[in-house]
Amino acid sequence: WRIVNVAVTLGSNKARQAARLAELTQACAHLGFELTVAHETGLEGINRKTRDGNPAAWRDAVSCVAALLSAYRPAAVVMPHERDANSTHQGTSLLVRDALAGVGPAVPCRVVETEFWAPMASPNLLAEIPAPLVAELIAALSFHVGEVQRNPYHLSLPAWMMDNVRRGGEVVGGQGGAAPEFPYATLYRVQQWDGRVLSPAWETNRILTAQNDPASIAR
Repeated sequence: WRIVNVAVTLGSNKARQAARLAELTQACAHLGFELTVAHETGLEGINRKTRDGNPAAWRDAVSCVAALLSAYRPAAVVMPHERDANSTHQGTSLLVRDALAGVGPAVPCRVVETEFWAPMASPNLLAEIPAPLVAELIAALSFHVGEVQRNPYHLSLPAWMMDNVRRGGEVVGGQGGAAPEFPYATLYRVQQWDGRVLSPAWETNRILTAQNDPASIAR
């Protein structure tokens, strides 16, 4: 797939924004991702407070993201879940939902919700991450020099993925079932946007191993 990383914001610390963009550019280049920045320098105030209290600014932000959706017409949109415990992650989730409502049926797509700061209540996909790919992701994270100096995300990534297997085996695989045999994974909630509403992509939860063709879970 063609992967485009949309930098919705570049962080609230203006003094770090240029450096964060340079770091993100290097990380995306390492992974072979394209990169675009919303509104050239990133959007500001992407959170519930702006959505509730500054409707004009929020409309501008929604229009920006809706224009990106219309331009790229993605097969899938990946975004944080609405209750991820970070105000900008929550705001980004709300922003994308409002932008999808704005484009309506012109951009039908899968919507893949992620978690990092707080777990989702109902993920429906556990995806194995093979060890070589974990190493590639750690290498990409290491380009975010300023961020990993503040918090060494790259060092904790394998442990986080291991805990996803522990939790996902029960939450996605079902209580009391056999634990997955792979060590690393990420959890997602995959939904379908039909132009009006978001609905679960499947009737039953899925586990995707490295041996499976990802297209096998697209149906």
